[in-house]
Amino acid sequence: MTNKIDKKNSKILVTGGAGFIGSHIATALLKRGDEVAIIDNFNDYYDPALKEARAGKLSAEFPGVKIYRTDITDHDAIAEIFNKESFDKVCHLAAQAGVRYSLTNPLIYEHTNILGTLNLLESCRHNGVKDFIFASSSSVYGNNKELPFSEEQRVDNPISLYAATKKSNEEMAYVYHHLYGLNCTGLRFFTVYGPWGRPDMALFKFSRAILAGEAIDIYNNGEMARDFTYIDDIVSGAVAAIDKSYPYEIFNLARGESIRLLDFINEIEKNLGLTAKKNLLPLQPGDVPATSASIERARRMLGYEPRTSVAAGVRNFIGWYHEYYKK
Repeated sequence: MTNKIDKKNSKILVTGGAGFIGSHIATALLKRGDEVAIIDNFNDYYDPALKEARAGKLSAEFPGVKIYRTDITDHDAIAEIFNKESFDKVCHLAAQAGVRYSLTNPLIYEHTNILGTLNLLESCRHNGVKDFIFASSSSVYGNNKELPFSEEQRVDNPISLYAATKKSNEEMAYVYHHLYGLNCTGLRFFTVYGPWGRPDMALFKFSRAILAGEAIDIYNNGEMARDFTYIDDIVSGAVAAIDKSYPYEIFNLARGESIRLLDFINEIEKNLGLTAKKNLLPLQPGDVPATSASIERARRMLGYEPRTSVAAGVRNFIGWYHEYYKK
């Protein structure tokens, strides 16, 4: 589902536009006629070749897309881009991702996720941008015991630095809404997967390892469950949020159905025609045993309706993986 807007097409900045979610959202916006620029630093947190391929695909399909190879923490460069482009809206997806990586590389999370977001908020403030839509994360719910997670719950106990930076982003956005009237919408993404996905995420890692005949690490001895959400459904919710321009809101974007990790792995095995070698391990620091989202607010206020089953989503990813890696 992609909502249409009732006024002229917008000029939209997508940060992290060479990333997994960012490239898909940029594609959806360009397809409907919006003018899009992306900012990405093409860093090596995972294989930059995948980011280059996503950006190349965008440029080939939409020659008018502008790609700025810079870092959101570079205040002067960001200010110059905003001054030059006169954006109507910002969809901020650039971040240092990864819960486990934040345990060993904490400083980059403060630098990228806090300073980078502040730079963008300041640029919106000083350049008359009225709408700021940004990626938050299901990780902000931390060790909340009540499932499904709803936006009304308190999120005062994050259990990773990554989660803490995402919660901080929500609070910073509220300050800019309160002080300067910036319309801010935070999107708490739940375990996004699909074609062109991130190599550090479960589906990608498991598929690669199973094809190579390697064991896959399964934490909490397999007693894990996640609200796996297909990329097309995330895009539909994000585009609706871009169009709605709420003063300040937070939305869960998820399938709204928690799936056992072992059942998810079974779908991968089915599509690969292979059986995984499973290495059962304890729960890792920063991880939670289960995530599950209430999506009633997004349904009511964004018209959000996830449509892709886990079976179809995994099948689509495996098809893409075979085609992209020729294996």
